[in-house]
Amino acid sequence: MDLRPIEKAYVDQAVSAGSVIRNVLGSLKLDRRRAETEVIKVWNQTVDPAVTEHAQPSGIRKGTLFVSVDSSVWLDEIVRYRRHEILKRMQLAMSRDMIQKISFRIG
Repeated sequence: MDLRPIEKAYVDQAVSAGSVIRNVLGSLKLDRRRAETEVIKVWNQTVDPAVTEHAQPSGIRKGTLFVSVDSSVWLDEIVRYRRHEILKRMQLAMSRDMIQKISFRIG
């Protein structure tokens, strides 16, 4: 009995371990989680401590950094007077591609 055609069919369907690992890591979105952790660290190092007491990053999606602020008073303060400064600092620390804009919200 010649098993070469069956063996060849299995070899053609084989997937490398590297591609399996890449797919698993991609589905876990570890790069995104690592980036979010890095954003929090950079936020706490570059933004004024008075602001960081009341506002913390909650996520980043498609170039937008989402920041949760603990009160409407601080939200107004940040949006009116500090938004552009914070955006520039975060872009310098991370990159313009990663953080294109910031969205502040109470939460």
